[in-house]
Amino acid sequence: MLTRLTAYTHLVGFCCLQQKCGGLCPGLNNVIRELVHALYYLYGANKVLGITGGFHGFHDPLYPPIVLTNDLVENIHHDGGTILRSSRGGFDMDKILAFLEKHDIQQLYIIGGDGTHRGAYAIHQACMERNLNVAVAGIPKTIDNDVDYIDRSFGFQSAVEAAQAAIKSAKTEAMCNVPNGIGICKLMGRSAGFLAAFAALGSGDVDLVLVPEVPIVLEGPKGILPFLRKRIKEQKYAVVVVAEGAGEELLGVSEIVDAGGNRALPEIGPYLQKVTKEYFASFEEECTIKYIDPSYTVRSVPANGADALYCQQLAMDAVHGCMAGYTGFSVGLVNKSPVYIPIPQLVASSPRNMNPHSATWERILAMTGQPNSAPPRKEKLVELETTEDPEISSVSENETVIMECGRPEPSAH
Repeated sequence: MLTRLTAYTHLVGFCCLQQKCGGLCPGLNNVIRELVHALYYLYGANKVLGITGGFHGFHDPLYPPIVLTNDLVENIHHDGGTILRSSRGGFDMDKILAFLEKHDIQQLYIIGGDGTHRGAYAIHQACMERNLNVAVAGIPKTIDNDVDYIDRSFGFQSAVEAAQAAIKSAKTEAMCNVPNGIGICKLMGRSAGFLAAFAALGSGDVDLVLVPEVPIVLEGPKGILPFLRKRIKEQKYAVVVVAEGAGEELLGVSEIVDAGGNRALPEIGPYLQKVTKEYFASFEEECTIKYIDPSYTVRSVPANGADALYCQQLAMDAVHGCMAGYTGFSVGLVNKSPVYIPIPQLVASSPRNMNPHSATWERILAMTGQPNSAPPRKEKLVELETTEDPEISSVSENETVIMECGRPEPSAH
């Protein structure tokens, strides 16, 4: 269940803090701006601090906090990236708590993915153990759209839109280079293929889509190489979109991890170039491959209009939740409704994967005509447990704790 502290509805002298971890994503500056505006304009906050450089900013003198004002953030939403800068690692609980106590922080807003949310919940638990009246709220951020439960992450639609230019370039290169032109576009997606799939569907110009959830088969009836050669014979060129995390079943899983705990990914793009050229050579044919990797381009653009509106909604919902006294929660749209989600529930099944038997993948197959190498569907048998009262069904704890968002009601006094 959601934990609730003292409601802050009429407090104006508290100090609020927000902090950003992980990689960039369209809309970060929008979220920061709307948090600041909501805190000052709606609730009369005295001061809002911004922690720079991720968790490092709590204790590293190289990343001092900055005072965020309405004037400072007024135009930052026009720019990609984040005014607070970003980093991975640097989590030190004792130093974080010391910072919160030193600066009398009463609310902490943390923007990040499932790993950052786990850190946010650890801070929430430590504050509860020390009896610190600090409300901790998370705002999900992931370019891969892989945080579970929520309909989508902010910035995802902007990234899909930004990827269109790269796919169009791949098509142009494939069409204009002979013999047998192939354009390969690699997009972000460590363990989930949402960005690659939606960008390809939005483009409509893609002949083959490769995602982490669907194993890559090179040859045989379901092989991508015979399919590519056949498609090129038909239309003289082919366009491939591949997610960065695809192909681990062929290339192996790396043991190298970064400061944020993310595994290094094998180079699927160059590998595809190599095996495709070898396959065509086996028929004594040449192919001309142009490889485009716009990964960081699609995540550093400003938010589009739809994402800008979504960022505002998420920021205001987070502020309303903290002002109502809730803590240890995150915000998002679930079935198109704005809700508060306990962080343990949010991260328990994150990062999520794209269902290879979903309508999304079916649309990919319908658009491309590519062979389907998705693993067989697993049938799930669900047993309904009952309590001592046979008329009352037992439900899991996670099914009962999502609450709809809303501004707190004013106190009676």
